Amino acid sequence: MRSICQIMIVMALAAGCAAAPAEVGAGARPAGTATPSATPGEPRTIARNLRVPWAIAFLEGGDALVTERDRARLLRVTAAGGVTSLDRIEGVEPDGEGGLMGVAVKGERVFLYFTAAEDNRIVRYRLTGDRLTDAKVIVDGIPKGGIHDGGRLAFGPDGFLYATTGETGDRRLSQDRDSLGGKILRMTEDGAPAPGNPFGTLVYSYGHRNVQGLAWDPAGRLYASEFGAQSYDEVNLVKAGGNYGWPEVEGVGSDPAFINPIVTWSTSEASPSGMAYAKGSLWVGALQGRRLWQVPLGQDGSAGTPVAHFDDTYGRLRAVTTAPDGTLWVGTSNHDGRGDPRDGDDRILSVPLS
Repeated sequence: MRSICQIMIVMALAAGCAAAPAEVGAGARPAGTATPSATPGEPRTIARNLRVPWAIAFLEGGDALVTERDRARLLRVTAAGGVTSLDRIEGVEPDGEGGLMGVAVKGERVFLYFTAAEDNRIVRYRLTGDRLTDAKVIVDGIPKGGIHDGGRLAFGPDGFLYATTGETGDRRLSQDRDSLGGKILRMTEDGAPAPGNPFGTLVYSYGHRNVQGLAWDPAGRLYASEFGAQSYDEVNLVKAGGNYGWPEVEGVGSDPAFINPIVTWSTSEASPSGMAYAKGSLWVGALQGRRLWQVPLGQDGSAGTPVAHFDDTYGRLRAVTTAPDGTLWVGTSNHDGRGDPRDGDDRILSVPLS
């Protein structure tokens, strides 16, 4: 996502500075020396004939909640492949890249991120059996657009809810700390700014273009996957108050005011969406790249060289979540208007790791 200055990288390397972030396809050396410690096995189809399963979150009993972006349905999916439609979520107005997107679970509370008539918003519900009740909007006014709506929700190890937002194509929003667009947000279950947020608002980090993946490693470090424009997609190691540079830079830059990514890809190789941590690596679903990327992490949070799996085997991959049994659940996105649907699409896959 940012204008790369290759001359500065070469000079830094020649001077003995830290190596440049891992960049697939351009020959740059990774910042760390981590190597993969797990290998994915043969995927098993959990569910099929879905429509753009955007996010997956697991309930305490082991079932998963899955959002369908364009149908605005919330599904309960069992490990045995049972699929039950809980509700079509009231107030969702799918539009372009927007619709019913993120889902997060804490106890009997379910949190959804979706596109409404005037904005993107986060709504909290109570799950009773197979019914959602007690709907309450906890954050509204998130900018909406036909593109770049963000949409990921996840609870961090600190117990707070994180949400990713896009800049909707209006690049100015990313650097405007008074806007909720182009940010990572951190909040309580009531939608208030979490204690310790860097600016006293919901904003946790800024200068993002369109983040759709969040994951934490065992040390509690937060990583985010981010769509680039014409050149570079990213994985960033996210710091409170950090400015990640969009739209001033795409990829690796030389301005110390902006935090550089730890991994970049060409946009044809990635368009990274959902992301999960498991067994020493980040696992990133690639939409345009049509593969599952494995990014090994070092103990210091640095990234080794990414490894591609299932290259165009299943088409566009969007949702990636670690299941309670240690497998990865991966959702395809071939019905999103940019893919080539195959028989049985869209589907949820269970990927074993060894």
